Amino acid sequence: MNVRKFFRSFRYAMEGLVTAVQEQNFRFHLVSAVIVLMAGLLTGLSIVEWCIITLVIAFVIGTELINTAIERVVDLASPEIHPLAKQAKDVAAGAVLVFALASVIIGLLIFLPKWF
Repeated sequence: MNVRKFFRSFRYAMEGLVTAVQEQNFRFHLVSAVIVLMAGLLTGLSIVEWCIITLVIAFVIGTELINTAIERVVDLASPEIHPLAKQAKDVAAGAVLVFALASVIIGLLIFLPKWF
């Protein structure tokens, strides 16, 4: 294994994150994650709850990254408006929405009993 190639892949991944941060929805998810993390610190979550919160945040941010990648590839492959291109982008956005809604439910299940 080439060590330089290995470390270069991390640089490419960081470039991808920097690209994603330019997207409004990605920034929204990051801000939401920070708010949840601060709430978790103030609430005193257990280790298991922290693991769940961490996984949920990673899934939402990960699906948003995949959605952004799909949008970019679709835009490249179909610069003109096409119904199938729109469907591909809509389905990818729908996947993010499913994870985001599930994360809200999981967050409520974890936080509400501790607060009330």
